[in-house]
Amino acid sequence: MAYYTCLLLDVDNTLLDFDAAERQALTETLIRYDLPHDEEALSTYHTVNRRLWDQLAKGEVTRNKLFAIRFGQYLKAMGLPDAGKGREMNDVYEKALATHADLLPGALTALHELAEVATLAIVSNGAYQVQRARIEASGVDRFMDGVYISEKVGAAKPSAKIFEAALRDLGLTDRSKVLVVGDDLLADIRGGANAGFDTCWVNFDGRENDTGIRPTYTIGSYEALYHIVMEPEELENLGARNRRHQNDL
Repeated sequence: MAYYTCLLLDVDNTLLDFDAAERQALTETLIRYDLPHDEEALSTYHTVNRRLWDQLAKGEVTRNKLFAIRFGQYLKAMGLPDAGKGREMNDVYEKALATHADLLPGALTALHELAEVATLAIVSNGAYQVQRARIEASGVDRFMDGVYISEKVGAAKPSAKIFEAALRDLGLTDRSKVLVVGDDLLADIRGGANAGFDTCWVNFDGRENDTGIRPTYTIGSYEALYHIVMEPEELENLGARNRRHQNDL
């Protein structure tokens, strides 16, 4: 039996390439409003957006507030007039974002392997309709025994409540067998620890951790996750077992 028999997985920059999706959706939105869409514009938006999501994780803003003020703050940072269109721009952006579901390289292969030995479920923050559309379009949903999105659950990471809701719904009781996997130290790693689970920080791009938040494990590849989750005999069968999802390869 695997060391961990349940993985609670983040979506963005864990399974799906959110950076690429954000860039594409934002570019489309800015072009629609005839606004600059160069590297400075994209970098400024990313900074504003990251700050607001960190504030959400700390309980300083609500999700609805974040969506209401995000583009207004971005336009202000760019020295551009809002003219009352910030909320409308956010809605346009969210619709564009829902159409971009690029997988990170190797994500589907990893899910094929991990689904053989563990229950897999998604725990994600964000807008329900956007995340559901991207999860389904990418094909990762077919590996999941549950999908838990903050807007639907009524709690957002790093609150333990969203993880507790997933655990109850999945019918799991042994917390020592549950591993939270995600790229966001504040939302995923602190959130998993808040719920009493071991955690695995997805750090594919070699970022420094200067937050004081300490994950149980850190990985730079999906292959490294196999060695955390699987026992030796399971590792020996990688790519060779009779997969439940064989027809999807």
